[in-house]
Amino acid sequence: MAALLKLYFTICFVLLAIIAHAQPGKRVTPLAAKDTSKPKIITQENFLYILAADKQYLQKSDTNQLVSYAGHVKVRQGKTLFYADSAIINPVLNTLESFGNVHINDADSVHIYSQYLRYMGIEKKALLTKKVRLTDKKSTLTTENLTYDVNLKLGTYLYGGKVVNKKTTLTSTEGNYYGDTKDIYFYKNVLLVQPDGTIKTDSLQYNTTTEVSTFISPTVIKDKNGLTIKTREGFYDIKKKIANLYKRSIIEDSTFSITADEIAIDSLNGLSEFRGNAVYRSKDKEQGFDMIANNIKTNNKRSTILATQIPLLIIKQGIDSVFITADTLFSGRVIDLLKTKKVPNVRPVLVDTSNKKLVLKDTIKVATTKPSLKKGGSKTAVDSVKIKLDPPVDSTLKYFEAYNHVKIFSDSLQAVGDSLFFSGQDSVFRLFDNPILWAQENQISGDTIYLFLKNKKPERLYVFENALSISKVDSSNYFNQVRGNSINALFDSTGQVHFLTAKGSAENIYYAQDEQNRFVGVNKNSSDLIEISFLEGKPKRVKFINNLEGGLLPMRGKTNHDELKLKSFNWQDKLRPKSKFDILTGN
Repeated sequence: MAALLKLYFTICFVLLAIIAHAQPGKRVTPLAAKDTSKPKIITQENFLYILAADKQYLQKSDTNQLVSYAGHVKVRQGKTLFYADSAIINPVLNTLESFGNVHINDADSVHIYSQYLRYMGIEKKALLTKKVRLTDKKSTLTTENLTYDVNLKLGTYLYGGKVVNKKTTLTSTEGNYYGDTKDIYFYKNVLLVQPDGTIKTDSLQYNTTTEVSTFISPTVIKDKNGLTIKTREGFYDIKKKIANLYKRSIIEDSTFSITADEIAIDSLNGLSEFRGNAVYRSKDKEQGFDMIANNIKTNNKRSTILATQIPLLIIKQGIDSVFITADTLFSGRVIDLLKTKKVPNVRPVLVDTSNKKLVLKDTIKVATTKPSLKKGGSKTAVDSVKIKLDPPVDSTLKYFEAYNHVKIFSDSLQAVGDSLFFSGQDSVFRLFDNPILWAQENQISGDTIYLFLKNKKPERLYVFENALSISKVDSSNYFNQVRGNSINALFDSTGQVHFLTAKGSAENIYYAQDEQNRFVGVNKNSSDLIEISFLEGKPKRVKFINNLEGGLLPMRGKTNHDELKLKSFNWQDKLRPKSKFDILTGN
C-alpha cells in the first residue's frame, strides 16, 4: 500500500510539473530550489519559451531542475527561434542546450546550423560546435566552433573558418561576422580566392552584400594573368572590379612595376590612375625605361601611359641613360600607332663608305609640324610617309611623346624644345618647334631636329630648316658658326661631333688658330654645301662645294665680330641642362 501511494504522488507531481512548466507556448516557471550562483534577472523578453516537442521530461537535483525535450524541438526567445532533435532547458539559469540538427533562426535574417548548441538566455549568447554553418542568404560561413551574440548579431570563430559568397571563397584562422551590416572581419592567414585571382593578408574586412573587400594590413593580391599587387590599406569591389589602394602600394608583373602613394584601378575598362610620387618601371632589357610623375594614367587595353604633374622619363641606355621632362609624357605601342598614323622609316643611308658620310635619300619626305595631344590618349601623325610593315613590327616596341617645355639630358647630349617623338622601332628622337641641342661644345638649333641612336648611343643628327650650329672658341667670346637649310652631323664613339655638313645657302664663320691656339683670322664663307671634319670636338678641315664666296678676315681692324654672327644666332647656354637634376628643378 505504501508503494502504491508513493507511485500515485509521483505521477501527480510529474503531471503538475508538465502542466505548470512545459505546455507549448507557455512560460516555464522555475520550482523552488536553492541557487547559490549570483542572482540573474530573467525578463519576459529574454525568457525561453517551448513551442513544440514530441516528448518532454523533468529532471531534478538538489540544486537544479532541468526540463528535457526530444523530437522536433522548437524554442522561442523574442524574434529568435531554436530548432533541434533534442534539448534541455534550465529554467533557473534560463539556458538551452540542444543536440542534433540544431538550427537558429535569428529574426529570419541570419540562420545558423550545427550539431550542438549551448545558449545563455539572459546574455543571449550561443556556443555552437560540430559542422557549424551560418548563412545570411548572401553567403555561408562554415566552421567547427562558433560563438554567436543575438543582441549584437555577432558571430565569432577562433579555430578556422570558411566563407563562400557566390564565386568568392574566404578562409582564415579567426573571424567576426556582423549580421546587421553583413560585414565579416577575417584575421590570421586570410585567403580570398575567386576566378580572377587570390588575396592573401593577415586582416581583411569583407561585406557579403556589396562584395567589397577592405584591406587593413599588409596584403598581396595576385590575378590569374600573373599580376601582383602589394598594399597595406585599400579596398577592392569584386562586383565592379574596381580598387583603391593607399600607403605606397605596388603593382607588378613580368614586364613592369609601378609604385604610388595612391592607386585607383578599374579592371573592367583596363584603366588605372597612380597619384603621388608614382614610379613606373619597364622590365624590358632591350627597351627599358622608367616614368616618374605625381600623376600617371594607364590603359591596359591600349597599352598606353600618360604622365603629368612634373613627369620624368628615363630611357635606359647602359651608363648613359636619357632623362626627359615635359608638361606631359605619353607612351604607347608602335604597332598600334601604325594602324592609324603614318611614321616614315628615316634611318640614314650610307652613300660614301670611304668618308663614312650618312645622308637621307632625297625622296624621303619628313614633316616639321609637331604632334598634338588629343583627348583619349591617341596622337596625330608626325610624318607624311607610312612605313612598310614588312617584316612585321615587333608588338613590344614602344614610342614616346613629350609635350610643352621638353628638356633632355644625357652625359653625351642635352636638348630643349616644345615637343618630342621617339620610336623604339627606329631609335630616332624627333624634336619639334625650334628645338636646341647641345653635344659637347656644339649648340645646334633649327625648326626640327632628328637625333638617331645606334646601339643606344648618338649616331647622327639631322636638322630641318633654319639649321644653325654654334660652338664657342675656348674661353673667348668668339663663336664658330655653320648655317644652312639643313645640317647633317655624325657622332664618334665618345659622343662628339666628328663630321658635319650644311646644305642649302650654307654659311660658315670659322676662327682660325695656330698650333699655340693663337687666332690667325676669321673665315667668312658661303657655298651650296659645306663639309667640316672635327678632331676631339674642334674643326680640323672645312670643305666648300659649289658657288664659294668669302675669305679670311683679320681679327682686328675693320672686322666687327658682332656683325659676323649669322642669322638666327642666339647663344643659349643658360637654357642648357647641366645635370639630370636641372631638368626637374628648372635651373
